[in-house]
Amino acid sequence: MKVLIVNGSSHPNGTTMAAINVMIKEFDVQNVESEVIQLGGKPIADCLQCDVCQKTGACVFKDDGVNDFVEKTKEADGFIFATPVYFAHPSGRIFSFLDRVFYSGAKNEVYENFQFKPGAAIAVARRGGCSATLDALHKYFGISQMPIATSSYWNMTHGLFADEAYKDEEGMQTMQNLAKNMIWMMRCFEMGKQNGIPFPQTSTEACTNFLKRDDNLR
Repeated sequence: MKVLIVNGSSHPNGTTMAAINVMIKEFDVQNVESEVIQLGGKPIADCLQCDVCQKTGACVFKDDGVNDFVEKTKEADGFIFATPVYFAHPSGRIFSFLDRVFYSGAKNEVYENFQFKPGAAIAVARRGGCSATLDALHKYFGISQMPIATSSYWNMTHGLFADEAYKDEEGMQTMQNLAKNMIWMMRCFEMGKQNGIPFPQTSTEACTNFLKRDDNLR
């Protein structure tokens, strides 16, 4: 089994990575493979809604890791999206990254690479804004039929610097329990498949637009 982890911080070894490291340690103990995608400080373009991806299956921007990540989703069994808190919301880079990942997969096989796979969001802050940040990240799971993994408390840790985050004992405990819960969910889903329990059949015929669509005005 494999978990893909997106670190939405510009600091590869900051407070967000401190929370991720606790989960990786638990994954290693239980022989679950994990891979961290570091978004770092490089520019990440926002989605233009140009719809090129709907024709080609890939985002038109090819130099910031979005298409590479989408390719990796084929082999993943679970996902973690982690971010520092910026003005009570996720970092702009993880928003731009995930908008393009999920939009490019909305009408092709990529959507199926997320369906029925557990997703977990992590928010890290000096003090406040974590709840609103988690709510924003959970939207990606909710629209993609992804079961949301939870823990013994909200999926958040606190600290201004990495060494402070490690001192948040309950936050670190929450991350450890979150990893355990994700592993349990992934193993349950895999056991279900092995025992002939199919995933639900999704109906897709209905698509309601409340005004008459005119593509020339989009």
